[in-house]
Amino acid sequence: MNIGLFGGTFDPIHRGHLALAREAQGRCKLHRIYFVPANIPPHKQRQPLSPFLHRFAMVALATAQDKAFVPSLLEAPEENGPIRGSQNKSHQDKPNYTIDTVRQLKQSFKSNDKLFLLIGMDAFADIAKWHEAEEVFRECEFIVANRPGYSLADVANALPESLRPRPELTKLFQKQAANGDLVLKGATIHLLGDLRQPASATAIRQATAAGKPLSRFVDAPVAEYIKKMGLYK
Repeated sequence: MNIGLFGGTFDPIHRGHLALAREAQGRCKLHRIYFVPANIPPHKQRQPLSPFLHRFAMVALATAQDKAFVPSLLEAPEENGPIRGSQNKSHQDKPNYTIDTVRQLKQSFKSNDKLFLLIGMDAFADIAKWHEAEEVFRECEFIVANRPGYSLADVANALPESLRPRPELTKLFQKQAANGDLVLKGATIHLLGDLRQPASATAIRQATAAGKPLSRFVDAPVAEYIKKMGLYK
């Protein structure tokens, strides 16, 4: 079984996320995709986030119509953690590293199951800075949603140094658009085309604060939840 893992802050989840998931589902024949809201994302520890329970609820609403899309609590705060006011500050502030989530999910895998990590190109550009980045590539294949202006060389150069192809090979990639499959020793990357989705979490928060409709960004159940809970005011 091919299984996808799609992590993020999802603050909020929007049509761009769902478009990526559907494109990845078709491209790599994914039987199931776990949407995993991060409790404490390593790269956004200083950025204020909506409470985890709100972000998870929006993920559940957005994925309710597709049985292959599974809202996941893999990175939920533990009991007596941040939501319930733990005094254990060091444990409370521990970030959610992707490698830990990947290994936890794979504990339930069967021998023939295969894991794919879904990610946008903007996030992939910083992949070399991830905690145990090389190990993440060993544990799963990547599905990356391209953005205009990126070449195959940009993808290769973003890899951890130990996984990058030889400079002379990377040079050949400079004029090639970031699409197709890039298979290297220690890394397999499936590149999706530009999904052309105008949605972004920042745009949604700005539109909400300005009292503008959200129908172009999110489905009705998510828009209703944002309004009902008074998020992003």
